[in-house]
Amino acid sequence: MRPIKTPRVKICCIQSVEEAWLAIKHGASALGLVSEMPSGPGVIPEELIAEISVTAPPGVATFLLTSKTNTDSIIEQQKRCRVNTLQLVDRLETGTYEDLRDALIGISIVQVIHVTGKESVKEAEAIAPHVNAILLDSGNPNLKVKELGGTGRVHDWQFSKMIRERVDVPIYLAGGLKPGNVADAIRKVGPFGLDICNGVRTGGKLDETKLDAFFTEVGTDAKL
Repeated sequence: MRPIKTPRVKICCIQSVEEAWLAIKHGASALGLVSEMPSGPGVIPEELIAEISVTAPPGVATFLLTSKTNTDSIIEQQKRCRVNTLQLVDRLETGTYEDLRDALIGISIVQVIHVTGKESVKEAEAIAPHVNAILLDSGNPNLKVKELGGTGRVHDWQFSKMIRERVDVPIYLAGGLKPGNVADAIRKVGPFGLDICNGVRTGGKLDETKLDAFFTEVGTDAKL
């Protein structure tokens, strides 16, 4: 896809209805709601995910981050959490993307690819035709205890740019983003969207000063 000058922003690891509205007030167009994970920050109960989802205003995407790899389990989880977007942080092992589409009409599917090298480019090209978007992160699903996001690490944006250039679906960029590097990330990758968790938090809580700085840098880059 062509590079995006002013990408959308998804604030991840939302912890409460209050945090959700704080993120929206600062300009977030999507909220990341983390369900049970093998590791990483931001996990909240499914009941709270559902509460946040139903209070989000029209036009704001609610992403359920799920580590489940079985489509039947993912379908049931979406029905409990009532989100409008599924973010699959691991690879499907049972079932297909088409199974999810058939069961969850109108629900967007975003597949996470953890960028490790050229093999990630091939993975993205193979998956892109089956999903609504791809999110590029810096985890490692091959570890004994899987890292499926929230690492705070920056991966090699060269591969992220290659993926963005070669696929026909929107690309979200995640992994170690913060006010100090986001403008550079936009210039080098040209993503459709940005996904940030740790970079706008202090002591695990959303920090208004960091949110202001982050959105200022996103807007500043659009003027360059």
